[in-house]
Amino acid sequence: MNWRRLSIVPYRARLLLRAAFAFLMAATVGLALSVLQQEKQLSYKNYEGSFQKTRVQIAATLRHPTGQLALLNPQPMASGGALHPLLLPFAALDFDDLQKVQQAVAMSGCLAQYGNNGSLCVGIGNNPWAGGFIYVAGSFDGAQLVPHIRGDQVVDYAHRVKVKVTLRGQTDEWIAPFEESSAPQTPGHRYGGMRGRLTGFTAADVARGKAPVVKDFRGWIWQNPRCNRPDLADDDPSCARSAFFSLRLPITALQEALFDKRRPEWPPADLDRINVSIAVLAPGDGAPLLDSGTGPAAPPFSLTDLKPMLLPGESLQIKRLSDGVQLPLLVAPIDPEEQSWNFVTALIRRLPVDAYDVPLSAKEIIATPAGSYEVLLKGDVRSVSKSLSVVASRLVWFVGAMLAALMLAWLVIEIGIIRRIKVLVKRADDVGEQVKAARGFSEAGLADLRGEDELGVLATGLHDLLRRVREDVERENIRAEQERNMWHAVGHEIMSPLQSLMVLHGAAEDQSHRYINRMQQAIRVLYGRASPSEAFQSSELQVAEIDLTAFLRHVAANASCVGIENVLFHGPEETVSARADEYSLEDVVTHVLRNAQRYRHPDTPIDITLEAGDTGATITIHNQGPQIAADMLDKIFEYGVSDQPESGADGNRGQGLFVAKTYMAKMGGTIVAQNRAGGVSFILNLQRGA
Repeated sequence: MNWRRLSIVPYRARLLLRAAFAFLMAATVGLALSVLQQEKQLSYKNYEGSFQKTRVQIAATLRHPTGQLALLNPQPMASGGALHPLLLPFAALDFDDLQKVQQAVAMSGCLAQYGNNGSLCVGIGNNPWAGGFIYVAGSFDGAQLVPHIRGDQVVDYAHRVKVKVTLRGQTDEWIAPFEESSAPQTPGHRYGGMRGRLTGFTAADVARGKAPVVKDFRGWIWQNPRCNRPDLADDDPSCARSAFFSLRLPITALQEALFDKRRPEWPPADLDRINVSIAVLAPGDGAPLLDSGTGPAAPPFSLTDLKPMLLPGESLQIKRLSDGVQLPLLVAPIDPEEQSWNFVTALIRRLPVDAYDVPLSAKEIIATPAGSYEVLLKGDVRSVSKSLSVVASRLVWFVGAMLAALMLAWLVIEIGIIRRIKVLVKRADDVGEQVKAARGFSEAGLADLRGEDELGVLATGLHDLLRRVREDVERENIRAEQERNMWHAVGHEIMSPLQSLMVLHGAAEDQSHRYINRMQQAIRVLYGRASPSEAFQSSELQVAEIDLTAFLRHVAANASCVGIENVLFHGPEETVSARADEYSLEDVVTHVLRNAQRYRHPDTPIDITLEAGDTGATITIHNQGPQIAADMLDKIFEYGVSDQPESGADGNRGQGLFVAKTYMAKMGGTIVAQNRAGGVSFILNLQRGA
């Protein structure tokens, strides 16, 4: 039985590919579900955080005097017609103090804007025992105020305020001309412009020509000394200046109602039916500087202004705790969105997320001078679910396209590639069996698989590659055999004359004897090797202790014998011993000197420097000439690297520095090249002797 055929190893790549596609499709679906679940959780957390921010914002707004004014006056002000007094969150207004009355009406948001620069606030205090008064405060722009002369029965020649109040079938109308105050300002008053009283007269008395002052009618007016236009001087009487006024109107009907009952009803039940008209008139019969009949351009803050703070679907219910009356319900509208698929919405609802689809609610108690209010804010996470469903519906197309693309790619690879790969693998397996059995290659088994597509090109390339590999192997065997024979012949022919020379120069003191030994060692290294690089790397050296000082001095003195002139040695006088093979070290130094001779400037010396350390000795060979490129400092020690590629016939084969590095490594040393100022230095490091 062929156990190899039963193994899954031949099918491992195909099974892995199929499993990868199945995993990719499952991962795509899982990734989409994971993203939806995370988005659902994130959307809920974000909505919960936004809900809490809305709660805090609404509570802070209602606790502010502006919010309390809206709570005390749940019905919004009419957009036109007469004004209705608002129940103020204060017991009364200090109407005769500019700073206090401005601060009170500004904080409460009672001021309604009229035109570009006008404003009006009409209200009553929340304490009934402060008196049945209606307070009026406002501002307008006009020319310098013209005061009314006291005692003059004609008031049309001065700036004046006309007030009309209609309540329970009764109408009170006053005209209050401006009377400039002659009293100096107290240190507490920081207003530097015109100021004075608004003295109240009933309109009927003014028409009769005999108008007594209404004592309970009190009012003040202050005009800014600064001109509103920067191109005019402040003392120009025609320049418009801003003015602020405040009034206290005595309402007889309200004052009488306070004393009719032990516990007076406050605020009055008909507060929204009290009509107040205000007009600020300039001297003469011109148009009013401020007229409440024109309707406010921007009404005061009301509860309906809280609706923009609500998120879509949220509702705000406010209830007065004293009598349980519920104010109008505020519900934020849900923005119309695109339709989503029902199964996507159902899928999102089934994704497990903590506390999702659970209604959120928050309750706050707001205390006001007129009683406490319960504020109930309810959230609606369905809007978040709907928006997430819309986004998920868009992603369904993307996920479906990815799954379809993966399925299509799987089918294409399965039918068009994997099936043919199985045939190619079988044929390649057969070729391998043939190689093992016959020790050769047979490309005939792949010929039928050649074609113009990718696998056909692969089969064609493999077929041609096998043929070329077979031919290259045969040629390489022939070349190696020829080179081996050549080296044997060359070595044999050179060794015989060297033996004769050795006899002629056998004395140790003969300088030729040294070079003949080096030649014999080189022949022994290369003899019988197919490659010079292999020969150098496999050579064995006889490492011993030598005197570097005497050795280098001898090399420098005899360098002229090999055609290298002007070699200078710099080193200590005492003996410096190191571990090295003398002949191999001389080959190393000679190769470096020949390179230095080739590149040095004419008539410049080559310096050999010896430095002794505790554990090693350093030999530096320096020449003055061009520097080596930075990217070539390490490559010059590789075999065959030379800047003279066409000079192999002259002996420049690019192996000198390769031999030097190989011999230094075998002697336990190193050799590096460094660019120095004006030239290049080769640094040789050897180990010190014992």
